[in-house]
Amino acid sequence: MLAMLVMPSATNATGAVGTAAAMLTGRITSQPIGHYEFCKLHASECQVVRDSGEAPRVTDYGWDVVREVNTAVNFSVMPKTDMELFGKEEVWTYPDVAGDCEDYVLLKRHMLIERGFSEADVLITVVRKPDGEGHAVLTLRTADGDYILDNLVDQVKSWRDTPYRYLKRQASNNSGRWVTIENGGDVLVGSVR
Repeated sequence: MLAMLVMPSATNATGAVGTAAAMLTGRITSQPIGHYEFCKLHASECQVVRDSGEAPRVTDYGWDVVREVNTAVNFSVMPKTDMELFGKEEVWTYPDVAGDCEDYVLLKRHMLIERGFSEADVLITVVRKPDGEGHAVLTLRTADGDYILDNLVDQVKSWRDTPYRYLKRQASNNSGRWVTIENGGDVLVGSVR
């Protein structure tokens, strides 16, 4: 199954030759508290992973799977805050019917791993929206660059084609460790830094 998803392909998520640059990650940084608590309950989700170092080339079929998972989760989960669902902030969990951005990301990541993608290539990522609010998206590392699965849009986009400021993400070699994104501040459109 993995070979069908990540074999050489001439196209990327948008159907064109890849132009998306990869995120440049830096030093180890703090793990979000919600992810820390999630890892205590789901230790197998937060461990050292085998990372080849190189992102895979995703096949056309693989892109179909990525788009299908993104759309299916966006459609099936009703947006609700942790405060509405649990009466407190920062509860990261797999959503049943409703959830917030982290919950969408956890489910998409889980589904893509079940479909054959490597844990090293589907990474929870923390961003700032243009209004300054924190948000979580899923980054898919590919040989053509990094792509974003977002609960706010159904289209899978190059990270450079989103309006976010990228702060940190899971390390590709340890899903319980987080690293800074060094070139993430220059992505946000129209921001004052």
